[in-house]
Amino acid sequence: MPAHDFNFTTIDGKPLEMKSLAGHPVLLVNVASYCGFTPQYTDLQKLHDTYGPRGLVVLGVPSNDFGAQEPRTEPEIAKFCESMYGVTFPLTAKQKVIGSDAHALYQWIATEAGEGAAPKWNFHKYLIGKDGSLLGAWPSRVRPGASEITSAIESALG
Repeated sequence: MPAHDFNFTTIDGKPLEMKSLAGHPVLLVNVASYCGFTPQYTDLQKLHDTYGPRGLVVLGVPSNDFGAQEPRTEPEIAKFCESMYGVTFPLTAKQKVIGSDAHALYQWIATEAGEGAAPKWNFHKYLIGKDGSLLGAWPSRVRPGASEITSAIESALG
């Protein structure tokens, strides 16, 4: 089962079928507005600007799972991301990303890569390949522009 078998709702309430992203690598990141890692939005936007034209999709998944650091509503999150960080990459509606009630894609990641691969905090990053396979995972402390992530993106873009 590839990642393309799952669906989200966008932050503005529209359906987002992962299968619509088939053929594109996806950098999936659980995000939060009140986290010490929140400035990584800037780096994620840079990745979107740099690699988006080549096919990369940066997908932010707001979550309140860690330290209650995303208490905002979807409209508030969208406004914050746009006004504070100039975010233009897609965001989903708020999701649970850990535990038995986590979004199905995050449950799939934990199954595919083992429970240790589940996010430990906000801004955990996963690279999903063009074919929907899980290609890599990086914890919060690894900045989106780190060479290990950009190298993996370059490779995934082919």
